[in-house]
Amino acid sequence: MSGSQSRRQAINAVTGYQVPDKDFTEPLGELFGRNTFSPAVMKSRLPKSIYKSVMSTIDKGAPLDPAVADVVASAMKDWALENGASHYAHVFYPLTGLTAEKHDSFLSPEDSGTSMAEFAGKTLIQGEPDASSFPNGGIRNTFEARGYTGWDVTSPAYILENPNGNTLCIPTVFISWTGEALDKKTPLLRSQQAMSKQAARVLALFGHTDIDTVVSYAGAEQEYFLIDRHFFFSRPDLMSSGRTLFGAKPAKGQQFDDHYFGAIPERVLAFMIEVDRELFKQGILAKTRHNEVAPGQFEIAPLFEKANLAHDHQQLMMTTLQRVAQRYGMECLLHEKPFAGVNGSGKHVNFSIGNNNQGNLLNPGDTPHENAQFLVFCAAVIRGVHKFGGLLRAVVASARNDHRLGANEAPPAIISVFLGAQLADVFDQIAAGALTGSKAPGTLTVGVDTLPPFKADPGDRNRTSPFAFTGNRFEFRAPGSSQSISGPMVAINTILADSLDFIATELETLIAGGTEFDAAVQKVLKDIITEHGAAVFNGDGYADAWQVEAAERGLKNLKTTVDALPEYDRPEVKDLFEKYAVLSNRELASRLEVYLEQYALSVMLEASETLEIAKTKILPAAIRYQGELAGAAMNLKAIGMSFDSPTLDAITASVAALTSGITGLETALGIHAGESSMEEAVYALEKLIPAMAAVRAAADELEGLVADDTWPLPTYQEMLHIL
Repeated sequence: MSGSQSRRQAINAVTGYQVPDKDFTEPLGELFGRNTFSPAVMKSRLPKSIYKSVMSTIDKGAPLDPAVADVVASAMKDWALENGASHYAHVFYPLTGLTAEKHDSFLSPEDSGTSMAEFAGKTLIQGEPDASSFPNGGIRNTFEARGYTGWDVTSPAYILENPNGNTLCIPTVFISWTGEALDKKTPLLRSQQAMSKQAARVLALFGHTDIDTVVSYAGAEQEYFLIDRHFFFSRPDLMSSGRTLFGAKPAKGQQFDDHYFGAIPERVLAFMIEVDRELFKQGILAKTRHNEVAPGQFEIAPLFEKANLAHDHQQLMMTTLQRVAQRYGMECLLHEKPFAGVNGSGKHVNFSIGNNNQGNLLNPGDTPHENAQFLVFCAAVIRGVHKFGGLLRAVVASARNDHRLGANEAPPAIISVFLGAQLADVFDQIAAGALTGSKAPGTLTVGVDTLPPFKADPGDRNRTSPFAFTGNRFEFRAPGSSQSISGPMVAINTILADSLDFIATELETLIAGGTEFDAAVQKVLKDIITEHGAAVFNGDGYADAWQVEAAERGLKNLKTTVDALPEYDRPEVKDLFEKYAVLSNRELASRLEVYLEQYALSVMLEASETLEIAKTKILPAAIRYQGELAGAAMNLKAIGMSFDSPTLDAITASVAALTSGITGLETALGIHAGESSMEEAVYALEKLIPAMAAVRAAADELEGLVADDTWPLPTYQEMLHIL
């Protein structure tokens, strides 16, 4: 299908669009959690003692009693069958970053020739999918197939609906036959446990005796693009790699800022409404929806929940966005940079830590200078970011996110902490040794009599910071839109465990030596901000001057994935994960190997697709149009008329440049990249990416020269604005 054909079909789809006649009259509140085996469902279906045992594991982190599994499995099976499920699936999260599932039927044959539904406790607790084809980074040989899934009771089972039948989905961990993590969930649970243990030590020093399990909470803002599916299927690059490998800058991009928070197109709003309903059924509190900065770009943001559950819900949210978009004739693009020259998409991970008894430990209150407990936990974050900024950069590194990080819509690759004017002033006072007060909130007078005065926060926000304090939580802005939030949360939990361990040990030592508690806290805070305050930066992260200043501060500027991933191999990082039993050295090395391989494979795929599109679509179209112009020139000359065509000259030059670029890319793809994953990744960065860029530059030049009805691909102007 040519670009012009797909354009006409998309225009017809938009102009003829009518909101589907669906029964959306049922209130959202009545839908919430309908498809989840929630604590409320368990309470109504389980014996009281079994329910209490399960909830003790979920809320308190108590060991799961295997004896309860048979009772829970029976109740879960009955609930699932009543909700139309014929199969169950252990859902797990391999190192692909995607969601995996293996479906098994509830029905088993009997000797009488009939069948009965069964689901035993041992089946609920443990499954055995084939693990041979999932990435493992050398932990196991390909011919060794055994892997285990294990029920994660802290994440509720749910019903996945399909018009032809439903499936009971059970969130699980995924480990090898040797017990090593092959997934994203296992280290997340381990890191949560490690952080909770160290946080409890600090809280005990502050005199708390009713210390509940401390958990990390997350709320990830999900950005995405929508395009008409006629365009999607006319762009082989979007279908294979998720981003456009070609495309000239449109006359209108985002320069007018007229899309941001603008009126939501009717078809998009209908899609959003159905997405909300689907998410509510799964117990996902989708709170915010709006247009993002780039044309065709949107955002959805859920409320905070426990990080493990937030991870599972994020994976389900991405699947739901893509599935529902197709019902409305659209494709949801989760790539970090599907269109060059306009904003890319991130997944800002907001996080805090706390529990039921002590509340949010990152809430400063109205007078943060008097809230020593908050200052200690905030200082733990500052110390962790400074010590392990390279790790935080590594956990968001991918070939996809490299197109976004450092651009004007994303945080820079330098990891720093923004505290805001109020907190920055408090920590400056701590460093100076005299903590006297906090900047108070102000009042804004708008100048309209009918409007009341507005409360003004004591400091502004900073959208250029990769790690910003935003009132009662931190916002990690560097993760990419398609990424699992597990990597960021594993890193955050583990560096917090390290910092809180350090703080607790320092306080215990000082107190044992006779120092008063308040004085000990002041000393530890001063030492941390003095040693690690270099990570605090409240200025413009996009400014060139910041890169110079950051280097002077000793902060790392890891611009690419190839620069960032070796952070996993640093002795300090290996010791960190080993010490807190989050990832063994072997497990960590396997992740480094997997991520390097994924980077090289992603670039290789894009390079191969670039070559194919350039050779089979763009070059033939350009040569045909070149021939048309040349023929017209010959015909005019034949009748004695002069012909001087700058367009023909420009096309001829661009065709030559494209042909040369194709030859260069073909040569680069034909060379064996190296003997190791690192060598392959370096080759992809240094050879394949520049070769692709040369092909694209010539092709994008031709897009502005070749006749519109001849150009074979939908353009940016069409894809971003016809929706």
